[in-house]
This record gives sequence, C-alpha cells and structure tokens, in this order.
Amino acid sequence: MDGHLADPRLRGMIPATGTSSAPIVERLLGSSEAAVRWKVRSSLLGESPSSKAMRALAREVQDSPLARRLLSAPDRTPHPYQKWQGPHFTLICLAEIGYPPGDRSLMPLRDRFYDSLFAEHHFRPPHTLVLAGQEDRVRRCAGQEGYAVWYSLALGLADERTEVLVERLLQWQWPDGGWNCDKRPEARASSFHESLIPLRALSLHGLLRKDPRSLAAAARAAEIFLERRLYRGRRSGRIIHPDFVRLQYPHFYPYNILFGLKVMAEAGFIRDPRCREALDLLESKRLPDGGFPLEKKNWTFSDTVVTRGTFADWGPSGRRRMNEFVTVEALCILRAAGRI
Repeated sequence: MDGHLADPRLRGMIPATGTSSAPIVERLLGSSEAAVRWKVRSSLLGESPSSKAMRALAREVQDSPLARRLLSAPDRTPHPYQKWQGPHFTLICLAEIGYPPGDRSLMPLRDRFYDSLFAEHHFRPPHTLVLAGQEDRVRRCAGQEGYAVWYSLALGLADERTEVLVERLLQWQWPDGGWNCDKRPEARASSFHESLIPLRALSLHGLLRKDPRSLAAAARAAEIFLERRLYRGRRSGRIIHPDFVRLQYPHFYPYNILFGLKVMAEAGFIRDPRCREALDLLESKRLPDGGFPLEKKNWTFSDTVVTRGTFADWGPSGRRRMNEFVTVEALCILRAAGRI
C-alpha cells in the first residue's frame, strides 16, 4: 500500500522499520474538516503558509462550518469568560484551528475579554491575591492573561495592551518558574494547569518579538514540566493525576500530556530527554488504524449556552475511536520529536 501512495510527499513518512504514518496522514488529507487538512499540510508536510495553495486553504478554514459555529457563540453568551463558549474561548479555538491572522472583525471579541482583564475589579481579591509573607507568589489565574496573549499574537490581533499582559505574566511568575491561582497559604508550588498556558504565550511572544525576557521566562516555566517528565510527581514518581495521561482536545482544562507535549514542541523543548517517557506513553495510545483517540471529553456539544459547552463538535470520543483533531496533534508532536 505504501508504495502506491497518492501523495508523493508522504513517502518521507515511511520508515525502514516500524509502522508507517503515511496511510493515516493520507486519510487526514481527505478530511472534511479544512482545519485538519491545514494542520497536516502546514505542520506535518511543511508547506509554507504563504504559498498560494495554503492561503486558499486558510480561507477555507475561515469560511468553514466549524469556524462559523465558533463565531456564533459570542453573540449568545453574556460573559466573555463563559466556559467554553464566550469570546475568550472562541478566539482560543479559532487560533487552534489555523484561522488566518489579520481578521479585524475579531477585534470586538478580543476587546470584550480585554475589557475584563483591564477592569479595576480584576486586581482585587479574590481574583488576584497576595498573601502576607508570600509577596513573591501572586495568586492569579494567569492562564487568562496567557491565552489572551497567545491568541492575540496567533490571530494578528495584538496591540499595546498585549504587551501589558506580557509584563503581568513576567511579574507574576513564581520563584519555581510557574504560576498558580490557589489561594491557600500552604500552596507554595506552581500549578500545571495555570503554568502551561503562560509558558505557551511567552514562548510565542519571545519568538515573534525576539524578546529575551519572554524566552527566559518560558524556559524557566518549562522546567516545572520537564523535571516531572510532564506527568509524574518530582519526588514520588507517581502519576500526578489520572487526567494527566488521558488525551483531550481542545486544550481547555484540565492539563494532559497531549497539550503538554504540544507546548514543549512549540517552545523547542520536545527533544529534551525528559520528554521521552511522555512521548512513549503517547505512542502507546496509537490505534490499529494509525490514529489516536479522544480519551476524555472536557466539553459538552450543545446549541444552548451551558457551562463547559461548545457550539462546535470536536469529533468522536472513546478509547477505540480515532479522533481527527487528536490524531493530527499527536502526529505533529511525534514529527517534531523526530519519531516519524
């Protein structure tokens, strides 16, 4: 079969030994989801986003039913942080699926969430808290600022306020390199959940702006995950939480190794030896057809406004069913790690 692949670009994915990724990649290239095809061609096959064909595909992503459904959500949600349907999460998802940057019609969505980030109450307890004697640990849900920075950069929506959000992340970074919103005095270590998104944002900011402070902060944050091999306790060696090893998509909450490895790849740490065990675990979840499953749904597909609901259907779940979005994410990670 591999010798008769329709797309000659896939022949580079046929190893001398082991399982070929070419058949599943060819299958993904025929996906009805333009976002899946865009990710395959840009991240797996290395096509330039500026090529004529890829610009046309980006316009297809922009006009796709998936993007239209995501953009139907903000008009129906009263709060910009409505999980997972408000403007904040709409922009996260649009950036994830490869929605083309520079669409100025998205600015009102950005501004709805930015207005909340710059509101006076945002800095008052319990939203932001500094405990006496622990002034070096600002307790703040930094994932909010982190994702706002990340999608603003990815979607070409950044302005001077984005730089203010970057400064907040740098100032709020805890001594161990991460962030945490836990208000308990005994919480003295950073949170996986709250640290990965600022790491992702600062890494992208550092790369795009050539900012050494952002890159240094991202490297410090990466150590939190690398020291724990992305899912194990640093001292005990045990799995920190069962959800950490269950593949999820989109990258909302909670943390899991698919998202952790994705950010390590984006930030340039995926070939660190401490990623090896998580990569092995990811590979072990591969299905007989070459795809990967959505093992835990962190969302509810709904046409009404509900907590943790989404107006977009992100595909089938279950340990034995291939999910296209999870599959393309996993393959891109393995490609970046040099495993395919």
